[in-house]
Amino acid sequence: MTYQPPYTITEEILNRVAAISESVGRMTVVADQAKAVRLRRINRIRTIHGSLAIEGNTLSEAQITAILEGKRVVAPPREVREVKNALAAYDRFHTWIPEAEKDLLEAHQILMSGLIDEAGAYRQGGVGVMAGQDVIHLAPSAHRVPGLMADLLGWLAATDAHPLIASSVYHYEFEFIHPFADGNGRMGRLWQSLILTRWNAVFADLPVESLIFEHQAEYYQALEESSRRADSAPFIAFML
Repeated sequence: MTYQPPYTITEEILNRVAAISESVGRMTVVADQAKAVRLRRINRIRTIHGSLAIEGNTLSEAQITAILEGKRVVAPPREVREVKNALAAYDRFHTWIPEAEKDLLEAHQILMSGLIDEAGAYRQGGVGVMAGQDVIHLAPSAHRVPGLMADLLGWLAATDAHPLIASSVYHYEFEFIHPFADGNGRMGRLWQSLILTRWNAVFADLPVESLIFEHQAEYYQALEESSRRADSAPFIAFML
């Protein structure tokens, strides 16, 4: 039997899916190519800033812009490396298939290169989901990770759930499994954006991560509540 993540579709979730789908349907691609490139660049910088800021990176959008332009930035070397890795990952973004494990591992390799020894490989030890200094979830043991990820990616490939729901379920389940030694948060957010972009290209240029950063406490609260209920509905509702 195919794996089925536990989640409940509430009326609130259905209403939000309908509203977002309608809004996306009204959005159009920017006709002016030069303007489109500028907008994409601005939103990519905002996306990278938001996702890394959630993980404690202190670099500003201006500093990230400088790194993108090849300028020298006076900042902690690890934080500069995180930004360079994220920029490299987003350069490869459109080549990845959400259901492909090899692409998931490649993305992690690029994002975490020079930051951890296990970049591009599943973890070998125990980890937990942290909110500040608090552990809000202890992840499954390392020996279960390959099987759990195979189940999750298999479900993603087979599901007929709306992409707005499927991407949120995937994001939550990914964070529950916490398959890597580090970088799970940024990978979960990156992969949700990838799933959504495969549904509608407009999501490639929407800085969803910057919105999550602005509501960081609620983000972790939704993860914790979904874990407590063994149902990702609270996290789905938050993401929508």
